[in-house]
Amino acid sequence: MTKITENDIELYAIEELEELGYTYQHGPDIAPDGDHPERESYEDVVLKHRVRDAIRKLNPSIPHHAQEDAFKQILRLSSPELLTNNETFHKLLTEGINVTYQHQGHPRGDLVWLIDFQKPENNEFLVVNQFTIIENGINKRPDIILFVNGLPLVVIELKNIADENATVRSAFKQLQTYKSTISSLFTYNGLLVISDGLEAKSGSLSTGFSRFMNWKTVDGLNMCVFRKL
Repeated sequence: MTKITENDIELYAIEELEELGYTYQHGPDIAPDGDHPERESYEDVVLKHRVRDAIRKLNPSIPHHAQEDAFKQILRLSSPELLTNNETFHKLLTEGINVTYQHQGHPRGDLVWLIDFQKPENNEFLVVNQFTIIENGINKRPDIILFVNGLPLVVIELKNIADENATVRSAFKQLQTYKSTISSLFTYNGLLVISDGLEAKSGSLSTGFSRFMNWKTVDGLNMCVFRKL
């Protein structure tokens, strides 16, 4: 029997996500020094040009300078408390970003949207593995990040079920390490997923391990996360 590695589980996860419509990019390829860079620095956790493109596409009636104001607002979340930043971003994401601009000589208030919740096909879904982040001189590389319109909304941490010390609990602990060392990534987080390739659980940024919920199929039955295992 061929030994299953953590890398195998990662690749299986990516294949599953591609089948769901995600586009795949290898993290090193889009790194600042990669073949197709999409980041100016390893400190960047948002794929800025993709966010700008989405704002333009989803808000065509909003003037460019107001679109830029909305873009800057999501980058200016600078509370020392991670949960405060995350809650603020969640509100911007779900309720729209307030902007003001001149319309026919009068100030006009409007909302800029980052995601089209009514028509999912209007959004861009990207899965990236080995996305290196450097914050305060600390280098970390989460297994998989899911970007929607350039925003890192989901972080997936994987362990190898063949290793008795690599469990979903150890994956959870790894996420806690990431939260304390590369906290900027989690400003934009909407969901955390942990898996050993057989069992998977999901939770929010503030959820303790006991409250991470089992990942199930749409019919409510437990499933093997990556069927090819």
